[in-house]
Amino acid sequence: MEVNNVEHLPERIGYITRVQSFSACHRLHSKALSDEENKKVFGKCNNPHGHGHNYKVEVTVRGKIDRRTGMVMNLTDLKQYIEEAIMIPLDHKNLDKDVPYFADVVSTTENLAVFIWDSLTKLLPPNLLYEIKVYETDKNIVVYRGE
Repeated sequence: MEVNNVEHLPERIGYITRVQSFSACHRLHSKALSDEENKKVFGKCNNPHGHGHNYKVEVTVRGKIDRRTGMVMNLTDLKQYIEEAIMIPLDHKNLDKDVPYFADVVSTTENLAVFIWDSLTKLLPPNLLYEIKVYETDKNIVVYRGE
């Protein structure tokens, strides 16, 4: 039985995106601003009782397509990393009160994308994470690429 030699194939780069949804609440409020400034900057999103979102996150990894497996990475592994970095710390949580990162960081969608990026880079192999895209609503979307 002859083993298929794949070494002659050109090296290819692939992108994999996995989508995950979670629900969380927050209040946009900066300790660096006065109450009046917070109301002016954040408007109704500064409501002391907070508000909630059904977030959608797209996690994209980029890497060489392994010639032997045909994969950039195993999707089962990516799913587990997303569970650890997104679902466990964020789903059905009050971002400001339940996630220590947001104790001193305003829980904007921009900062949420940074939090998710930082959490995933601790789990994924180096240089594999390409992009985090967070949909706060259908119309409000943040993209973060680690810059």
